[in-house]
Formats: sequence, C-alpha cells, structure tokens
Amino acid sequence: MHAAQCLRSLFAAAAVLVAMAVQAASVAPVAAENGMVVTAHRLATQVGVDVLQRGGNAVDAAVAVGYALAVVYPAAGNLGGGGFMTLQFADGRRTFLDFREKAPLAATADMYLGADGQPVKGLSTRGHLAVGVPGTVSGLEFARVKYGTMQRAALVAPALRLARRGFVLEPGDIAMLATATDDFRKDPASAAIFLREGAPWSAGQRLVQKDLARTLQRIARHGSRGFYQGPVGEALVASSRAGGGLITQTDLDRYATRELAPVECDYRGYRIVSAPPPSAGGVILCELLNILEGYPLQELGYGAAQGVHYQIEAMRHAYVDRNSYLGDPDFVHNPLERLLDKDYAARIRAAIDPARAGVSQDLRPGVAPHEGSNTTHYSIIDREGNAASVTYTLNDWFGARVAAAGTGVLLNNEMDDFTIKLGAANMYGLVQGETNAIAPGKRPLSSMSPTIVSRDGKPVLVLGTPGGSRIITVTALVLLNLIDYGMTVQEAVDAPRFHQQWQPEATNLEPFALSPDTRQILLGMGHRFGAPQPANHLAAILVGAPSLGGKPVGSNRYYGANDPRRNTGLAAGY
Repeated sequence: MHAAQCLRSLFAAAAVLVAMAVQAASVAPVAAENGMVVTAHRLATQVGVDVLQRGGNAVDAAVAVGYALAVVYPAAGNLGGGGFMTLQFADGRRTFLDFREKAPLAATADMYLGADGQPVKGLSTRGHLAVGVPGTVSGLEFARVKYGTMQRAALVAPALRLARRGFVLEPGDIAMLATATDDFRKDPASAAIFLREGAPWSAGQRLVQKDLARTLQRIARHGSRGFYQGPVGEALVASSRAGGGLITQTDLDRYATRELAPVECDYRGYRIVSAPPPSAGGVILCELLNILEGYPLQELGYGAAQGVHYQIEAMRHAYVDRNSYLGDPDFVHNPLERLLDKDYAARIRAAIDPARAGVSQDLRPGVAPHEGSNTTHYSIIDREGNAASVTYTLNDWFGARVAAAGTGVLLNNEMDDFTIKLGAANMYGLVQGETNAIAPGKRPLSSMSPTIVSRDGKPVLVLGTPGGSRIITVTALVLLNLIDYGMTVQEAVDAPRFHQQWQPEATNLEPFALSPDTRQILLGMGHRFGAPQPANHLAAILVGAPSLGGKPVGSNRYYGANDPRRNTGLAAGY
C-alpha cells in the first residue's frame, strides 16, 4: 500500500471513530408505541403519561402537566404566569392559544424610569410592580373546554395531590430552589413555602404546599373563576396592592385567552408550525430557516466554519427584525408577509459576506436589507397523533421572586419583556423597539416558540424550549441538527449550542460548540465570542424513528428526548 493510501485509510478510520464517538455521546431516545410526554420534571412527565394511559388526548395531558409543573417546578411552572400552546390534531387542524400575561390597566410607558429618565435597576424584574396579569389558568381551561375530553377535576387532581401530600425533593430540585434563597428571605409569602424555618430545603425532605393546594382545589371546582375571582382573586389583588403593584380586580376580570392562527413556513420539505405575535418566536424561526435554506449546510458538514458562519449571520440579521418590528397584534401592525417571504430571506443572504462577520452596530431597522432563562416547555403526543407543544413562563427564574400571600402562587416578572426604554437592554440583553412599548392591557413581546413540524400533513416532531432570547436559536439549531445533519432526536438535543441576537455583538458559545481550529477560522473572519448563557431545557418528540428518515425500533412510533442540561426532566411514554 502506498503512503498516500495509508494516510487516506488512517483518515477514514479516524473519521469512523469520530462518528462512533459522536454516536456514543448521546443515549438512545426514549421509545414508546402509544404516546410520549417530555417535560422539565420527572413527576410532571409521569402525570402526563398517566392521563394518556387513562384515555385522555394530548390536550388533556397538557392541561394536567401544566398544573403539575406549578407544584413541582416552581422556578418556571406556574399559575401566576402565562404562555403559549401550539396544537396540531390528527386530522390536520392546527391552532395556537395565547395566554400571555398582560400589562395592568394602570401601566404606563415610563413606569420603570427614574427622575433622570433612565431605567431604575430591578424595578421591572423584582417585586409586585414587575408583575403582569397572569394568563396560565385561563389558557389551560380554554384548551380543556375546547379541545380536551376529560373533566377538569380529573386533570387538576394529580397536581392537587402533589401539593397537598408533598413530594420528595431530589438534588435537581434543591439546585433550582437554591438560586433564589436570598430573595425568598425578603418575601415572607415565598419564605413560608420555599424555606424551612428560614433555611433552604435539603434533598430527601418533603415539600408540602397547603396554600397552593387550596388554590388548586378552587380551580378544580370553579375553573378560571376559582382563580381570577373569589378568595384567590381577592388575595392576588390584595398582595399586589400591599406590594406596590398595579393589578386590580378589573384586570383579573378582563383577562381572556386568545386563539390565533399559528405562523407557518416550509424548510426543505418540512412544514413548520409555530408561535405568532405576540411571540416573535415563530416569525423569526421561520425567517432564520428561510435564510439558511439557501446554503448547502449538509454538504458543508456539521460544525464546519463556513456553515457556522452562515448560521451566526442569519441569527444576527433575524434578530434585527425580532427586536424592531414585532409586538402585540392588538396594538401594532406586524409585517409578517414581508418577514416570512423567501425573497426577503434571499435579500438578507445577498447582504451576508461569506468571508466576513457582520458588525451588529451597522445593521439597523429601516436600513437595507431590513427596511420597511426563564421558562419551561413540554411536548406531548397521543396515540391518535394529536400533538401539543406548550411553553409557559414566569419570565425570570421564580419570576418576580414574590408570592401572593395565602395562595401559594409565585408571580411573574413579565413586564420586563416590554421595551422599558428605547435603547436599553432587558434582562436577556435584548434592545427592543417602540412596537413593544408598555401600554395598558398590552401583552409583551416574547421569544417562546412552541413548535410542531409535519410532513405530508402528519406531525413528525414536537419541540420547544425555555431560555428567553435564546429560545429561537436553540429551536433552530435542533431543527438543523435533525433535518440537515441527520442526527437522532437525542443527539440533536444534546449537541452544543451557540447564540447570536444582534446586540450585544458577541456570539455566546456553550463548551465544545466549536473545535479549536473552527474557532480560529471564525475569529479570523471577524467573529467575537462570549461565555455561554444559562442552560436551556429543550423537550422534543420525534415520530416514526429515532432520526428523520431512520428506521423504527420494533413497534415503537414515538421517540422522546429530554435535555440533560437541567438534570430534572424526563421523557416517558407507554
């Protein structure tokens, strides 16, 4: 054998070994025949699987999981927040439920600015003034009544048991609670729940939430009225008033879930169904994919410097639009036709230099081509093929770090998602525009992207993630990993991630996201890199096989992938 042939053989063998190592880095997806649930907490996943086994559909399971997470995952699971639900049914129908929080009627555009006209630190993120009118209970009840099959009491019952009897805390639960210990000590209502005689809880102890159990009992009996009115509603208003907040009984009485058409687009033969405004998620996800569809990513290869360059630049351009043009559709015009147009994506591609990183400060709304951590997500599919993708949130980890006394309900700090001041960044570093300014009754712009992907009219993927401004890019990267790079669903979820959001300039990198030589090539092209942001927890279900176009394992139809980054979730089916 010639030396050159030997070298080629060695390189080929090394490539095989690398491929084997990549394969070995991820466990196999969880497989099941009749249904699958993936959530950020093991107990909530078990609640969802039990509902499916008892004959409930995907919406029934989504409602039960939503209530259960409010008990066992208080950092983001909630009754005091809001969110979105994307649904696709076995018969092909698709819809979207918006139960995003709203600004109180007394809110004003400059309510978080000091006498000097600058944002007052912490005013939009901590305490009762940061709280928007919660929508979760309205949204779950709307979904159950219109699309579920089971009685309300049966779906609330698992959460009620977990609150009343308690659940044993594991290390992942303790790590989550530990992030807010100091803030719990400042709020007696929170301290009464999440501290034990003033000290943090320990693994192996049982957390009982009696006030939350009473709130859930009222919801089980009276539905939305049991939360927005009566003793719970009165307690929410009293707590807001005592803490200097703005929520009144009128705010609670006027809250209503909206049903909207989802945003849809096509990427390499797959139909993407995702969140419309007041989320930027679906719009910017589709814009990103439209831009990237014009590049041969599969041919370039996973992790190649050129492909990563195109992905970073697509993110940079898409976030110019995310931060500038979108808002609550009841208040502003969202230019969806332009942002979702593939010709518009082609104009952006033409503006991307294939050899040089863009400069964010040079990209601005109104200038060509742009003229004219924390949340939780769960994915569910039932035996009939009905799919539910749900993202809901308190915004920051544990929201405003205050609870409504006597209710057990942690409250959101969603008001920070508005544009507090033009040119000022929110907690996720987003610098947003006038279309997202605070107004009474308005819903703040979100990045939440509960997504369902189908082919030939049938769901093939249900996914979503928390992560604030990173939600869109994480969802896009997982889609690329599956569609362009042929990964299994678990490999796609596990793969290291990067994030670029126009401003600030640097692209955030998870460890091992770039090889050393790829990093050097990209630095030479002018890219700047920063430290990783807090971990997401993506939940994904693939239908048919562990990878797109792969072979099923036995008689299993569903393959669930739980993100290992948070160490609390579970994928399970039956």
